[in-house]
Amino acid sequence: MTHARFENDSSGATIRELLQRERHDVVRYEVVRDEPTQIAALVRAMADTGCKVIITNGGTGIARRDSTFEAVDALLEKRLPGFGELFRMLSYADIGPGAMALAGNGQAPMAARSSFACLGRRAAVQLALEKLILPELAHLVWETVRQ
Repeated sequence: MTHARFENDSSGATIRELLQRERHDVVRYEVVRDEPTQIAALVRAMADTGCKVIITNGGTGIARRDSTFEAVDALLEKRLPGFGELFRMLSYADIGPGAMALAGNGQAPMAARSSFACLGRRAAVQLALEKLILPELAHLVWETVRQ
């Protein structure tokens, strides 16, 4: 399923680095094209194998080709809109009005006993992980396990 190059995925590298720095296990890492069927299949497979947290990056903006969040939307059982609101507020402090273009960027839905975070560019990944996801990661996992 890997079509893009790992070495070009600086956002993915940041995700792995920050998770591992906080002693979280990264059990799977994939790079796929921004094709809705490939994305949905991968996310479904990860959730079906027991992944408790799935963090995607890329394909979350407003461009026509950006389809990551839409690809997993049908899989969702619950949405956590507060994550996106807080993320855009923090992003606004960094990049100004461009933060409103972060349409799907910064969603944290839950589905199939997994928590998702759909993130975009490297700076957004770092901001979301350090300010929102890592401080709540243990709680998110606990909530998904007890469901």
